[in-house]
Amino acid sequence: MAAEASCSAGRLQAIRWESRQLVILNQTLLPHRSEYLKIRDTSAGHYSIATMQTRGAPAIAIVAALSLAAELHTHPKFDSNKAAHQHVYERLDYLGTSRPTAVNLFAAIRGLKQVADQALEENRDVCEAYIAAAEQMLADDIADNQVIGRHGAAFLGEGKTKVLTHCNTGALATAGYGTALGIVRSMWEQGRLEQVVFTETRPYNQGSRLTSYELLTEQIPCRLICDSAVSALLQADPQVSAIIVGADRVAANGDTANKIGTYQLAISARFHNRKFIVAAPSTSIDLQMKSGKEIVIEERADREITSVKGVTYGSLLDERAVEVVQVAPLETKTWNPSFDVTPACLISAIVTERGVFVKRPGAEAFDLADDLKKL
Repeated sequence: MAAEASCSAGRLQAIRWESRQLVILNQTLLPHRSEYLKIRDTSAGHYSIATMQTRGAPAIAIVAALSLAAELHTHPKFDSNKAAHQHVYERLDYLGTSRPTAVNLFAAIRGLKQVADQALEENRDVCEAYIAAAEQMLADDIADNQVIGRHGAAFLGEGKTKVLTHCNTGALATAGYGTALGIVRSMWEQGRLEQVVFTETRPYNQGSRLTSYELLTEQIPCRLICDSAVSALLQADPQVSAIIVGADRVAANGDTANKIGTYQLAISARFHNRKFIVAAPSTSIDLQMKSGKEIVIEERADREITSVKGVTYGSLLDERAVEVVQVAPLETKTWNPSFDVTPACLISAIVTERGVFVKRPGAEAFDLADDLKKL
């Protein structure tokens, strides 16, 4: 199923759920082609996550949940409620193998299993209970992101400023508003954003492909820079007051796993005396992990570094012109971690829908378990 990318109230929709049918914007084709794919079942949902047709920790969890909801809606009637419960468990476990580092995905799986357990115990329709819970996840993510945006904008203080961001953390990575880009959107809506600078985010180019697509579509003032130009920018432009990033997983002490390159941005922010802000839903906080040393980092294929994909120059209107170009010699070996871990000592604040968390005076780490307990 192909269609032009749509906007809701001027905003991109990467996930659409209508009449219990799920369609997603295929992000591997962006920014040169905008095509929606129908996700009919968990096999298609798993494939879309594993191949990065959908990406971003919040979006991954929602697409996984809704892919099973779509499957249950069209599935032949189960012999019993217990059989439906078993099917939900099996397919959720399968979806969990699509992206092993995404803490939001596993938090969603645990929560949805509890929904199925409760429905079975109370003799309610497991399928209907599951579908309702998955639909609520979609609505909650948008509302939570909007709150994150307001909290982050308030933390940055009054006045107009520039900020820098990394990877893609907006409508394309969430249900429709964004985490780090949610703060950018909130600042723009309040008339407080001079410009957002964004990195290309090698090797998969989520910045140059996706963040550019999103910001240009919504006409938010923006500028692209090379990953290696961040320190030079902070040195040259004092108006860039903060670096704002998302998170794949946050440990209990605040150590944060995010797209590769985040750690070096935090080092540069510290050296140049700029704020370094992590924006993420509270579901990205994994209190079972005491520190970032416990976070398993996914390593991806050599070809993501040694080759690039794009359209040939001068043929942007020709959809057939998308090509993969080999840059490095074929025999080149690489180290290609998908994420890195930024130590809590380099992070100014962690912004969630439940509030803005900062370290205690003199502390090098956060105490997120205590912070969350107090809310």
